[in-house]
Amino acid sequence: MMDKKAAGKMAVQLTEIIVGNLMYAAAVVLFIVPNGLITGGTTGLALFINRMTGLPISVFVSAFNITMFLLGAWILGKQFAVTTVLSTVIYPLMLGLLEGTGTAGFVMEERLVAVLYAGLLIGMGIGVVMRAGASTGGMDIPALILKKKWNINVSMAIYLMDCIVLALQLLAADSYAILYGILLIIVYTMVLDKVLVAGNAKIQVKIVTTRYEEINRLIGERLDCGTSLLHMETGYLHREQEMILAVISKRDLPRLNGLVLDEDPEAFMVINQINEVRGRGFTLKKVYR
Repeated sequence: MMDKKAAGKMAVQLTEIIVGNLMYAAAVVLFIVPNGLITGGTTGLALFINRMTGLPISVFVSAFNITMFLLGAWILGKQFAVTTVLSTVIYPLMLGLLEGTGTAGFVMEERLVAVLYAGLLIGMGIGVVMRAGASTGGMDIPALILKKKWNINVSMAIYLMDCIVLALQLLAADSYAILYGILLIIVYTMVLDKVLVAGNAKIQVKIVTTRYEEINRLIGERLDCGTSLLHMETGYLHREQEMILAVISKRDLPRLNGLVLDEDPEAFMVINQINEVRGRGFTLKKVYR
């Protein structure tokens, strides 16, 4: 029997996958199709087939995704199949529902606006699905197969296939479409990157100071932040001392900066943004002793 906590987590993941795929499908139906935009991946190939033959986008996506899923399950194994099956079914289902209800799209006077809206929805949709631990399937599968069989870089394979799909769509699109297609891919890639690290990004601070003991104590007391002391040696005078390492949220950076400089105006600080932190105090609850 699955306990309540595991069942709740699974329900949240399933909801995220559904919502993410719905956002992706909405971008296609509401902005890409009405404004004659082109894009890469399975959706781009479906748009090309739709404009050339009239075959509904959802029908082609369903057939293509199922074919790629079966091929991937055969070559890449059962673990791949488990992580991909949901999006393989849900995305074309969402497309079919939106198309079947006769949802009216938004025709923009300036197609660049449609590119921005579509890119925002696609990037957020794919990001939500990936954060739920699922794969989007589609064109990712041939790239993974090429990686396994001939050790071809996955990113390079995906970009190459996207370029081929964009080029195919030029046969049924105007001369400006390729530029909008490239911009759309750039926009949703940027949004995807932001979604994947949203809420997880932190600031790493390294502090070199002769007053490390006092500053280390103040950071714990005033910022409620754990620290590490790293043994170091200065390069010029070869003086051995400790360096403070702390990982904090962005909003705490001004407070930390003021705290350090008030205690030691000559302190040396190195500040970096990091995408994710795991462990006690971050992905695990703090323990006070």
